[in-house]
Amino acid sequence: MQDHATSATADGRVPPVSAASVARAAGVSSAAVSYVLNGKGGVSPETRRHIIHVANELGFRPRKPSQSTDPQRTRVIGLILPNIINPMFPRWAQGVITAAAESGYEVFVATTQDDPDVLAQVTSTLAHRNVDGIILAASLRDDATALRTLRSARIPYVCLSRRADFLDSDFVGIDDDAAATTLMQHMLSHGFTEIATVIGPRFSTASLAREQAFVRTAAAAGVTISGDRKISTRVNNEGGRLAAERLFSAGTPPQAVVCGSDELAIGVMEYALSRGLRIPDDVAVAGCDGLPHSRSGLINLTSIVQPQQEMAFEAFALLLKRIDSPSATYTSKVCRHRLHIGRTCGCTPPDS
Repeated sequence: MQDHATSATADGRVPPVSAASVARAAGVSSAAVSYVLNGKGGVSPETRRHIIHVANELGFRPRKPSQSTDPQRTRVIGLILPNIINPMFPRWAQGVITAAAESGYEVFVATTQDDPDVLAQVTSTLAHRNVDGIILAASLRDDATALRTLRSARIPYVCLSRRADFLDSDFVGIDDDAAATTLMQHMLSHGFTEIATVIGPRFSTASLAREQAFVRTAAAAGVTISGDRKISTRVNNEGGRLAAERLFSAGTPPQAVVCGSDELAIGVMEYALSRGLRIPDDVAVAGCDGLPHSRSGLINLTSIVQPQQEMAFEAFALLLKRIDSPSATYTSKVCRHRLHIGRTCGCTPPDS
């Protein structure tokens, strides 16, 4: 490994490392270093990791708030999540915190428990704390109060995963309709005709889009999902267990349960197993998120994989761009998803 030495000045002080020095040592352009150190996109994950590694070796430090060209900036952003029980949300948080730290920002994390009153209170609190911007993963489809609070306070924001129906905004997420269609088509390929769906709250645009695509795709194949088999609940393990209790207490239990999140799917499976049911022999289950523990050999859940780190980095990059260059136009960044075929749907996984 190349040794990057830093020379001290005559008075013994070590001069700050410049971005240009990082570019030379990393063998990349100054523009690439600028993109990475400012939390912007346009650089591959491999190059990003390489630049960060070299910057750390050289002792590069982001500009401190007192060195900012804008004295009004606090160099603090807010991140609003539904909860931190579902592992999907802490993974987004870690990605945002990492990207923010690379650009000299700190992150204030808050949760809402999907309560509109709490969301309104949290956005008001962050506005009064003069944060530079907010990444919002807990927006409510039918409620624009929180977003209007931010807009009136001129605080830029980016919606992560959930879109805002009533106010234009920057957005980062996946194509929920396409993802849910792909997942349901795979489940239908097994020949299931008795299917149930379990999603998060319908005031989440992501949850609603997935449910609508599940039901529409099944109907196109001649399978009707009745109202009592379309369950909306909280997006966590407990929500999945409560949904499963309703489904398996009914007269005719479903052959398959297609879920809008991994945690919901795991909750469904835990309840089914507690009832002595075998997965997938007695009931097949699928989820959305593709979390690492869900895809592990222990569970190997069939699921839609969302690129969690990419989504977090892109959300921060969009927010930073809006902080630096306010604009009346908005950007939607749709990240690519993929289907992970595990064993919970009845397939024999490719690596088995």
